[in-house]
Amino acid sequence: MGRFAPTNLDLDGKVILVTGGTGSFGRRFIETVLTRARPRKLIVYSRDELKQSEMQIDFAERFPPDKLMAMRYFLGDVRDRERLSLALRGVDIVIHAAALKQVPAAEYNPSECIHTNVLGAENVVWACLTNRVKQVVALSTDKACNPINLYGATKLASDKTFVAANNLAGDIGTRFAVVRYGNVVGSRGSVIPFFQRLIARKAAELPITDPRMTRFLITLGEGVDFVLSSLDLMHGGEIFVPKIPSMKVTAIAETLAPGMPTKLIGIRPGEKLHEMMISVDDARNTVDLGDRYAIEPAFVEYTRAPLPGRRLDDEFSYASDTNDEWLDGAGLMKMLDEDRPRERRRRAGD
Repeated sequence: MGRFAPTNLDLDGKVILVTGGTGSFGRRFIETVLTRARPRKLIVYSRDELKQSEMQIDFAERFPPDKLMAMRYFLGDVRDRERLSLALRGVDIVIHAAALKQVPAAEYNPSECIHTNVLGAENVVWACLTNRVKQVVALSTDKACNPINLYGATKLASDKTFVAANNLAGDIGTRFAVVRYGNVVGSRGSVIPFFQRLIARKAAELPITDPRMTRFLITLGEGVDFVLSSLDLMHGGEIFVPKIPSMKVTAIAETLAPGMPTKLIGIRPGEKLHEMMISVDDARNTVDLGDRYAIEPAFVEYTRAPLPGRRLDDEFSYASDTNDEWLDGAGLMKMLDEDRPRERRRRAGD
């Protein structure tokens, strides 16, 4: 367990549903819960029947039958409110990870991104309230803070929807929170696997958009632990932001391929030079909890105790270029190595 490992969370006997449960995060989250706890039901909600089938086969090889008794596989789309409502009957906890996440695809297909990320979020809220779900944690992205691309804008709208949902719960008592973190090393769409593919193909050079560019980095395992620990901490309405390291994209390239030439290609449409997770305007509502920040809701019409953290200065912001924690080459390789043994076991089937 890493820096965000939960300490008091008890998932034994709970019914948990993960939207986007066959994605990178959803799959690792479900693996982690199966390993550490004994939930009564652990429901995968996703629209890809092939990925669900592959997941069942893989899990049958890696987990004992008594663990697998908790698994349920539910085909459905977050765009379908009625299907969501059926899937959420008797559920205690929802982790909302389903989203369209590719920035260029969202720019080219805006309506598709809006239907999944914005209207899908509204459907999740509605279905959770209808079924009296106890806790909901929605995954966000650093691109939702001061967004300049459609993906970030849809996730900001999603974040606002989940935060405001606490005011709709009334005597139902459902509590909603959001987690916002940076680039997951090795995840689909990340610069690291892109560089690794080019290196494996013996490319002559690595493309760099801008030598000043920086990014926040987090491992998939840390992301799962962060969600679980935020589930443990949440009072309702928070946007939790982890304290994680930054790294320059040029340093990433040099770590993965020392001495390999690079080529400047310019920033792509919808891309930022640096990422931000807490803006100056958010700071007035943000508390420092030690290993993370929590942006508390500005508008509260429900019973909610404030989190016991230090209030931040009004001029505070949390951005990848002004971060206090920086990753060097050795640190990046350690992060990558944390996930490699798991991937090797999966491919080997042991």
